[in-house]
Amino acid sequence: MQTIEDKTFSRATFEDIKGSNLSYENCIFEACDFGGAYLDGLIFIDCTFIDCNLALAGVSNTGLQNIRFKGCKLSGVNFGKARDFLFEVHFEGCNLDNAVFYQKKNKKAWFNDCTMVETDFTAADLTEAKFNNCNLHRAFFSNTILKGADLRTSYNYTIDPDDNQIKKAMFSVHGLPGLLGKYDIKVQG
Repeated sequence: MQTIEDKTFSRATFEDIKGSNLSYENCIFEACDFGGAYLDGLIFIDCTFIDCNLALAGVSNTGLQNIRFKGCKLSGVNFGKARDFLFEVHFEGCNLDNAVFYQKKNKKAWFNDCTMVETDFTAADLTEAKFNNCNLHRAFFSNTILKGADLRTSYNYTIDPDDNQIKKAMFSVHGLPGLLGKYDIKVQG
């Protein structure tokens, strides 16, 4: 496996990084366009993506280990197909609409100022994850582990406490309608 270390890629396209048996360690990707690209099989370790387009990028068998995404478009990315080994991703100011985290373990992940409309968290382990000021409109939580997760500043979510593990998770009073929606009651205050 060829390893590329400590390199900054600016305005790169998939053609600039593609190849087989490639690993990127401690690299920075700025304003890159990987939209719709097949990043399958690549390994990224301790990398940061800033203002990149990764919408609908394929990540089958892609290694994502301690990755930071800042201001990136990641709509439609199916993280459920990425490698499980040391999977760890964090997001700040990102568009994760229609992204999929099916069965991913991403404990202590943080999502800051993200839009996650219709994002699928089915069977994901988000223990102690932090959702800071995130729009979770129609995000799908089913059999999701949210133990100790913090959703106090996030909004528009609907989470069924009977279908998800939410022990010691933190919610604001404004989030109560999203927790009690299935009971068809009105919460005012």
